[in-house]
This record gives sequence, structure tokens and C-alpha cells, in this order.
Amino acid sequence: MNPQKADGVNPLEIDIWSDIACPWCWIGKRGLEAAVEAFDAPVRLRFRAFELNPQAPREVPEQVDYVARLANKYNVAPPAAQQMIDRMVEAGRSRGLELRFDRIRPSNTFDAHRLLAWAFQAGRQTELKEALFNAYLHEGRLISDPAVLVELAIKSGLDGDQAGAILQGDAFASEVREDEQNATRFGITGVPCFVFMQAKFAVSGAQPAEVLLEAMGKAQSSGPSTS
Repeated sequence: MNPQKADGVNPLEIDIWSDIACPWCWIGKRGLEAAVEAFDAPVRLRFRAFELNPQAPREVPEQVDYVARLANKYNVAPPAAQQMIDRMVEAGRSRGLELRFDRIRPSNTFDAHRLLAWAFQAGRQTELKEALFNAYLHEGRLISDPAVLVELAIKSGLDGDQAGAILQGDAFASEVREDEQNATRFGITGVPCFVFMQAKFAVSGAQPAEVLLEAMGKAQSSGPSTS
């Protein structure tokens, strides 16, 4: 959604810090979409950059043992790691998503975040965010690959040549770094995190629609709403 006014009312602004490599962020996006659909006022969404692993490689093997990866990351036994995966798969399924951890290729997301910053300006950020989530968490595509990113940009209604030019340079890198610095400044240590800008409060985690809808109502009543 783009910033806009309806009937003289400023949209409720929600900035979402998230990473494409975060399954809970895709699950949380579904809850947010349901809340926005049920909300009785205009809403402006903006996805902000957060890298769960800034050191993630740009090139990864075709197959990754995600159970072993989680077990190593959280220092738990493989059965406990599998339980984490099962929980995420079930949470995703409950919101209409099919998370495929057998396909995921954990790769660097910095360039994807740069494209998302551009896509916001172009009015296609939510479309690109969804395409990136699906490509990474369902299709198992390498989202650090410029060719994949250009393809997803085109599918999201963006100009492929412009996307390619952005990826070849460092455009929007400063916007990504600013988002990450603001996350630190706001005390955001995990994602997704939904920040209600006018009311200056946040809700963390992949919350159900009911929780987000309640927070949206609170933000609307406490923040400025008219021009």
C-alpha cells in the first residue's frame, strides 16, 4: 500500500521490520494482511530491512540440511531442531502457506532489501515482498542471485532493466543501512516487528490478526488521524 489519504483521513502508518529469510515474518505478514482487511480505515504499510544473518553467503549449495543448521545455530539436538521446523510448518499451514525447509537455500538478503526499498518508492513493495518470501521459503530459490531478483521484480510489476541496474551498483544501500540502524535505535532485536509510527509503539512476533487489529485500533485512537 502506498501513502494516501481517504476522506481527509491520514492512513495509519505501520512499518514492519522483517527479513525474507525469516519464516515467522511470512507467517506474520498473513496475520497483518487479515488485520488490514478487517480494519475500517486506510493503512500504509512499509517493509523495513532487517538482516538475520548479515554474513550469510551469496553462493550456497543446492541442498542444505536445515535440521542440522538449526541444531548448530541454537545448540540443540537434531530432534529439537526438527520440532522447531515442524512448529513453523504448522503455523504456516494454518495461514495458508507451505513452508519447504527441504528446499531453502540460506543466502544473503542484502540485495533483496535494496530492491524492496526501491519497490516502495515505485508502489510495488508488498508485491515484491510476497514474491521474495515465496521464492525463498517455498520454492527454494537463491535470492542473492541477481537474475532471480530481476525475475521476481518483473513478476511484481517492476521494471526489469531498472532492477538490474540497481543490483549492479549500490543504489538503496544507504536506505537499508538506515533501516538497520533504526532497528537498533528502537531496540528491535527480533522480527517480525510491527511499529505503529503515529502512536510510537510496537508489536513483536508473528501475531494473529486479532492481536494486530487490536493494536491498530489503539494506534488509531492515540495518534493523529486527520489532515
